This record gives sequence, structure tokens and C-alpha cells, in this order.
Amino acid sequence: MKTDNATYVERDLAHVWHPCTQMKDHEHVPLIPVRRGEGAWLEDFEGKRYLDAISSWWVNLFGHANPRINAAVREQLERLEQVILAGFTHEPVIRLSEALTAVAPAGLTRCFYADNGSSAVEVAVKMSFHYWRNVGRGAKRRFITLANSYHGETLGALAVGNVELYKEIYQPLLMDVITVPSPDCYEREPGESWAEHSRRKFAHMEATLARHAHETAAVILEPLVQCAGGMRMYDPVYLQLLREACDRHQVHLIADEVAVGFGRTGTMFACEQAGIRPDLMCLSKGLTAGYLPLSAVLATEPIYAAFYDEYVKLNAFLHSHSFTGNPLACSAALACLDIFRTDRVLERNRALSAHLGERARTLADHPHVAEVRQHGMIVAAELVQDKAARRPYPWQQRRGLTIYRHALSRGVLLRPVGSAVYFMPPYVVTPEEIDLMVEVAREGIELATCA
Repeated sequence: MKTDNATYVERDLAHVWHPCTQMKDHEHVPLIPVRRGEGAWLEDFEGKRYLDAISSWWVNLFGHANPRINAAVREQLERLEQVILAGFTHEPVIRLSEALTAVAPAGLTRCFYADNGSSAVEVAVKMSFHYWRNVGRGAKRRFITLANSYHGETLGALAVGNVELYKEIYQPLLMDVITVPSPDCYEREPGESWAEHSRRKFAHMEATLARHAHETAAVILEPLVQCAGGMRMYDPVYLQLLREACDRHQVHLIADEVAVGFGRTGTMFACEQAGIRPDLMCLSKGLTAGYLPLSAVLATEPIYAAFYDEYVKLNAFLHSHSFTGNPLACSAALACLDIFRTDRVLERNRALSAHLGERARTLADHPHVAEVRQHGMIVAAELVQDKAARRPYPWQQRRGLTIYRHALSRGVLLRPVGSAVYFMPPYVVTPEEIDLMVEVAREGIELATCA
């Protein structure tokens, strides 16, 4: 059997329905079959290599085929691949729970496992609603969310998000939520600092909580970066103000750290930069360094205690997934945390993020780049039609697709989201590889805006 790219593309298109894709695009947009990965690079079946500048949808932390994570999963595979977590347990899930609660903000003492980020959000939303019911405050059943937020694509997660591209068609199926303006600092006034803007925008949240706290179970948000909403960013002061207001109004705070956790914003968890602890924290993506599907919701002891009762009270949290706490995935996560601990990853990332920011900020000189923004190892350049007015290109023109295709031709995987050309590389990336991805992005932006 032939093993060239075309053979695999033909077989794929005969049966595979790809995510977040208009399949008709593949009549003219190349589908890339990947044979292997190593470090920050992917390789197709004809030997062409691609620098993974987006960590394969933000999940890969320590490179493809990482020897230490490989060894951990391989060793676990010889002992136990899967066991029901209802009535049974195993060493990897115990060790992982101990490790997560040790590195998480103090007070998050309980771990509930699921399979992916959307599922974690579903768990957190249900857990908050159910908590208030268990403590006799069943009227608290609504959720407050930020404009431009994204929390996943299962129905509950979709409901508490606000990116219309994903949400609008399914609106009739979704629960009603309360949406407040985002603290997105791209929208700040001239001369206004990130902190000043974020503080000013919090007035909307304060007013909403004052009006709706009696019926609100939780506020849910992505700390510091709204990733799928175009890598829009805000200041940690917003989180500080929100934590205080949630306490005052007796409303849970759910931190969706699925994309921003595990060092992406410069600290292990983004909430740390505000010095706060959420009531529920959702984790996935980097949890296993991109190896296997796994997510976790970390909860406080008071939330856990509200479900701890005699069976006949029917207060238990009866949410389940077949692969909850899978031993192989837990082993990958433990290896990931071990790398953080032994390799001083966050310290090394400070140097990498400084270099990434310095190189990417040169893109701000382009006449069609309105802003270059950064939180840690996430950097985004905002593409605009008119720089002075900050007027975006019509979305129908798909300028980002031009950048994506050019980058592939140059051996770099970039996948702009909305009007943002962003970099979120694996932590094993080198300064030279950062230089390459920024230079290719510059070429792509020039190509996409020349007409």
C-alpha cells in the first residue's frame, strides 16, 4: 500500500468528519496527514515538517512523543489500562488528586474527573446548581457569563459561553444565562491602562450581581485570556474584584482554566496572578500535556460537604463518565506535573515568553496590525482593515485562512482565530523556532492584507 500524503487524504475524506471544519473547504484547502511528531515538530507522510506553533489546539506542553511521558504511559499500560471509578480506585488517580490539590490555589481540596474541557464545565455548572439545591436555596439556578466567552460545545457549556459563531444556531436548545460586558482590554480608551479598563468594566458585573444574586448560582469566566474569543485579554484586578463580589453576594466563582492553566499565562494557574481561589476550577488540555483525554474539576471542601449525606437523601452528585479517572491518562498527567516540578518549567518559560513577546511586538509596526498583546506564553496580533479606526476585515473574506495556508507552505502550523494571529507554542520551543514562527506570521499577514 502506498504511504504518500494523497493516499491518506483520500481515505480520510471518504469517512472522517473533522471538528470545527466546513468539510467542503477540503476541496481546495490541503488536509495534512501526520505520520509522527517529535518535540515542537510534526511530520507528514512525505517527510515535510511543520512547527507546531499552536500546541495542537493548545494541549501539547512538552513536545510530541516526549520520552518521559511516553515511559510513564507505557509503564502504566503494563499494569492497568482502565477500571470503573465508582466503588473502585487506583494509585494513579489517588496520586494525581494529591498532586493537583497541592499545586492548586489553597482550599481546592476535592477532584472530580471527566474526559475533556466541555465535560469539566458541564460538571462545574451542575455541581454549583446542585449545591444550592442541597443547601436549601434552589432559587439560585442561573449563571452569569462574560460577553465573548467560550467554555465548550456541549449544550451546558455552550449556554454559558458567548461566541455567536458556535452558539447562535443552537440557541433554542440552551438554558437562559445572564451576560455582562467583557473586560477585554483591546476595547480600552486611548491612554487607559489595562488595570483601569478592567476595573471600569467591572461596574457592569457589580451591578448585575446586585440585581441577580438571589437567583444566581455562579459566575463563570476564563481567567485573563478569552482564547476562542480571539485571544482577548484583561488585567488580574478584574478577578480580584470578582472574587470579593462573589463572596459578598454569595455566588460561586467558576474559573475555566482549561486553556489558560498549567503555565500558559506565566503562572501555574491564571488565578494565581490575582491571588484568588475560585470555588470550582476546570482543568483539561495541558493536564496530560496533550497525551490523553482527561479533565478535572477542583472543588472546595464546603461544596463537597453539601453532597456528603445518607444515600436516601438523594443528595449525591450522580454525574459520571465511563472513562472517569482513566489510569493511563492519570499517569500522563502525573508525568506532566513531574516535569513542571523537576525542570523549573515556569522559570524557563519566563525567558521564552520574553523572547516571544519581543519578537512578536515587531508585528505591531505592520499597517494592518492594531495591537500585539501577551499573557505569558500566549501572544496575539490583532489584524485590522483600518488601523486608525481599528476596523476589522469582514469575516467573510477569511484573511486568516490565507495566513494559515501560507504558514503550512513554509512549514509552520498557525491557525488564526477570528482576527487574531496568535502563538501558543509548546514549552520545548527554542528561540530560533520562535523567530521562525513570527517571521512566517509576518509573511502571511503581508500576503493576507496586500489586496
